Amino acid sequence: MKIVTWNCNGAFRKKYHWVDNLNPDIAVIQECEDPSQVKDNKYRNWATNYHWIGKNKNKGLGVFAKEGVKLERLAWPSGKLELFLPCKINDTFNLLSVWTRQANSPTFQYIGQFWQYLQINRNLMKEENIIIAGDFNSNSVWDVWDRWWNHSDVMRELEEIGIKSIYHTVYKQPQGKETAATFYMYRKSDKPYHIDYILCSSFLEDKTENMNIGSPEKWLEVSDHMPIEVELELAYSAGASR
Repeated sequence: MKIVTWNCNGAFRKKYHWVDNLNPDIAVIQECEDPSQVKDNKYRNWATNYHWIGKNKNKGLGVFAKEGVKLERLAWPSGKLELFLPCKINDTFNLLSVWTRQANSPTFQYIGQFWQYLQINRNLMKEENIIIAGDFNSNSVWDVWDRWWNHSDVMRELEEIGIKSIYHTVYKQPQGKETAATFYMYRKSDKPYHIDYILCSSFLEDKTENMNIGSPEKWLEVSDHMPIEVELELAYSAGASR
């Protein structure tokens, strides 16, 4: 099973073919349109197995899966936190899709939103195997000395319940010392940051076969973010590619 997360930088209805070329079984897409509210029939027809959330019909968080994937939305509490979309995949593991936002919060912005979500749903996140994928808009390089919910604090709390970043495990790099970027500010190659992640519980970590981050030479044409691909050794009956 291949899982991809990508912030498409808007107008996904014109870019979904780029994701198709990666042939994911599940794609977690940030800044995408709600297929049910667009006039683009091709995009609507493409999105046959999905869930979407967002306050703006043109820029939300979507999970798109092949027809053979059972995608069940979970009713985890989130209040006014933005944006989190939990699903059960094939009755096998949970997938938490993430796009952290400023969310009009004077204090708990971006990684602060995730920290609050973690406090609310910690027990649900540790009870079953889980993958967490998305745009966190965060990195340890932005830790603030007197803040208790820094990026490093959040990653430590996740590790305490058995959830680790696949990139950092595979490449044995510490948080904040990543050599591969997932985001290029203003699409400039000299402004690289690592702010997108795929994390998983130890059971799924052992089943990780491959991971890849898209190259800026290719993907900066369509977005300021690079896609992250992870392949897992999980057997299931997938439908055909879209």
